[in-house]
Order: sequence, then structure tokens, then C-alpha cells
Amino acid sequence: MEEKFLEYIRTQRRYSPRTVALYREAIDGFYAFALPEAGSVDDALLKEILSPQIIRGYIAQGLEDGLSPRTMNLRLSALSSFCSYLVRSGFIASNPVHKVYRPKEDRPLPQFYTQASMDAYFDDSAQQAREDAAAAEDGKEPYSELRERMIILMLYVTGMRRAELCSLVKSDFDAARQVFRVTGKGDKTREIPIPDRICKEILLYLKRLDEAFPGNASGWFFVTDKGRQLYPAFVNNVVAKALGGKDGFSGKKTPHVLRHTLATHLLNNGADINSIKEMLGHSSLAATQVYTHNSFEQLKATYLTAHPRAKKRR
Repeated sequence: MEEKFLEYIRTQRRYSPRTVALYREAIDGFYAFALPEAGSVDDALLKEILSPQIIRGYIAQGLEDGLSPRTMNLRLSALSSFCSYLVRSGFIASNPVHKVYRPKEDRPLPQFYTQASMDAYFDDSAQQAREDAAAAEDGKEPYSELRERMIILMLYVTGMRRAELCSLVKSDFDAARQVFRVTGKGDKTREIPIPDRICKEILLYLKRLDEAFPGNASGWFFVTDKGRQLYPAFVNNVVAKALGGKDGFSGKKTPHVLRHTLATHLLNNGADINSIKEMLGHSSLAATQVYTHNSFEQLKATYLTAHPRAKKRR
């Protein structure tokens, strides 16, 4: 049953390979807890162990082993999806996970970089690009350096997920309408508007890409030094290298923090939260509302300006 479920979420639900692997890990971990001596799990054993009591024990054991409430909640979600599939298949009558309380977890606020830090990065990188072009024999910036800057720019300007960035092709950019078509989770497509100045930079980048890799038959928007599609670890390394050691970029240096940064800056500059939700490709408003907590400085400034007791008396 497990393999049929994993094949279902892989082919019909179009879950990413990473998500499928996480679901497999959660289910296999549950099997190992519930049946430590069993070499395999047949249908009769599966029906026996899918009970709220055993699932609660699995979660409790994970917490005792030092796993975080967030990790165990993710595993519960995977088990719940598996059980829902079994209910629809007629294998079990109800989902036992629905009777299991989820561990309470502290949700840290998303980390983000300041507007000043991002502006300083792009100013510095533009200066470096001019210097690199002047030093090059053909007077053009090396593609690898341009690619690094463009990856940071795209992650920050569009708020794309790492996987979405890796899967971009050149035709996803509509220069006439100044939008990017992005295929996100669940194969859902959305359009992200691009500022005019950024569109010009993108067109210059694409010209340099075609010069460096005229045989880019697949049409990837970003390619490795060997002309192949980008992969997640490559993007992680680019972001860590580009932002590492620079002022204003403490803490994590990841593609997802750049996504958080865009959402926070848009909110601070007055963007409607529903518009931010659509741009980021969130399935629910709750996922976007977490960014409202990051706007405390903006709230504080407004509060101190408007509060009657904060005004100076004449």
C-alpha cells in the first residue's frame, strides 16, 4: 500500500521528489516503531497498527529521542495523507490521525534581510560586474558571475521558491507583458509581474546566456558551468557565497530567506497581503499572514506617530 500511495502523490498529485522522500521516511519510521521485529508489513499488520494509540506512541517516542515538535508534526501530516488515501481506497474506515493531538510548536518568525542590506548588495555587485567586464578579454562579464547576481536578483524580485527557479525556462519570461510564468507546488501556475528596469536586466542576461551556451537546446533560464539544468544544492551554494561575509547578512543565507525578505519588504511598503499571497503562490492566507509579524518596526513608527500620548506637548 505504501508504494501505491507514494506513486499516487508522485504522479497524480505531482509532489516534488523531496516531498515524496520525506513522506516515505515518515511512513517507514512509523513502521519501524510499530513493528520493530517485522521484516515487512502486510495488509493485516497495517490495519492493526493504524490506531490512534500506536500513532501517539510514535509521536511521543520521536519527541523523547530529541526530534522537534515541528518534525513530528510534519511526519503526522505525512501519515495523515497516507491514511486519507487508504480511506478513499476502502482499505480502512476512518483516518486515525484525526484523533491524535499534534505537539505544540513554537513558530519562529521568518528571518529576513533589511532593505538597506539588499540595496547595498546590488550596488556592490553592479560595481563588481563593471570591474569584471573591464578585466575580461572580450569586455564582457563572465557568465558565471552574471548568473550569480541574476540568481540573487530573481529570488529577491520574484520571491520564487528554489525548485521553481531551477525549473525555469527562457520562454517563461514574457518580455512584452513583463511577467514571469512560474509553475509551483501541485503544478499550479501563477504570473509574477517584473519591474521595467529588471526586465531590461533580464534581457541583457538572456543575451549573454545565448552567447555563452548557444547549444542550450532545453532552453533552461539558468544553467551550470557545463550547460545543464540547475539543481537545489547549486542554488544554495550560490546564495551562501554571494551573501556570505557581507554586512547586513547575518544568520541564514538561503534562497528561502530571500523569499521571506521580499514578502516583508512588500508588506512594509504597503502591498496588500492578498496580492502578496498570490505572488508567492501560497495556498492559504494563513501562510502569508506570518509576515505581518515581521513588520513590527513599521508598526512601531506608525504607533509613535499617531498615539496621542506620544506627541510632544506644546
